[in-house]
Amino acid sequence: MGKTAVQYLTNDKGQKKAVVIPFEDYQELIEDLHDLSVIAERRDEPTISSSELKKRLKANGKL
Repeated sequence: MGKTAVQYLTNDKGQKKAVVIPFEDYQELIEDLHDLSVIAERRDEPTISSSELKKRLKANGKL
């Protein structure tokens, strides 16, 4: 996310109640949240080494 103008919406007492950000920044935040949710869902899955991953990718014609 770049340095962009952020606007705050306040109530009549001046308390911040909402924020307005550029749409591109919003899209990046949503993508980041999705990535984090996938990581959280897969946290208990077994891991493999990078060499094993490369071997599997080559075996499947993906590398």
